[in-house]
Amino acid sequence: MEIVRAAVLGLLQGLTEFLPVSSSAHLALTPWLLGWPDPGLAFDVALHLGTLVAVLWYFRAEWVSIGGAAVELLRTRRLDAPEKRRVVHLAIATVPGGLAGLAFKTQAETVFRNPALTAGALIAMGTLLWAVDQWSREERPLDSVRWRDALLIGCAQMFAIIPGVSRSGSTITAGRALRLDRQSAAVFSFLMSMPITAAAVLHELPQALREAGGLTLPLVIGVLTAGISSWLAISVLLRYVSRHSYGIFAAYRWLLGLAVIAVYSLRG
Repeated sequence: MEIVRAAVLGLLQGLTEFLPVSSSAHLALTPWLLGWPDPGLAFDVALHLGTLVAVLWYFRAEWVSIGGAAVELLRTRRLDAPEKRRVVHLAIATVPGGLAGLAFKTQAETVFRNPALTAGALIAMGTLLWAVDQWSREERPLDSVRWRDALLIGCAQMFAIIPGVSRSGSTITAGRALRLDRQSAAVFSFLMSMPITAAAVLHELPQALREAGGLTLPLVIGVLTAGISSWLAISVLLRYVSRHSYGIFAAYRWLLGLAVIAVYSLRG
């Protein structure tokens, strides 16, 4: 049963990390709905190792370019190319979320995982995502991102510490509010996930290993499942939003939030 649970949670983590539907909500709600033991925040973060590998592999050419630009930026200290500016923008976008994670770590492990709060966040963020996506008509490409855009999108990422808000949902919504086109908003959201996810994995993975009693089969299965499904989710989302709006994800968030409220009311 532990292997099955780990595989299910890994699949949910991978499919929902890059879709704007909140992976943390799915990881917190699934054990609650099915009566499973809560694996805890450390296990949830360990699953992010799979999603981290997926985003690094999917955008490998982009990361090679960014890595080279970072080295060149340190050498010349000149922002004279789009790749160099992207290095700075990703660094700026990472800071607010990192500070929020440090400041609210205790709450993230306790009160923020309340099902009622998660349901409210799902519905509220779904409404905001739909409204911004519908009303933001002007479109800007990825190369038009400025440092102020990166800072604002990074501030939006701070709220993702609450399950139901969604890291990708909040950052994509902020990107669309800043008039980025749908695909560019998604790509910037995916790229900026790498630094903060890597930091969280490095911080929490040792605790997850201690709690699991080492590198156990369930943990390995969960990480592998998360990685494979994450790659699929990135590929599908980028293709989908090149032709469609984010409305389907908003509708899913509303339905899931209402379902959680109904179950919470019956159990309450």
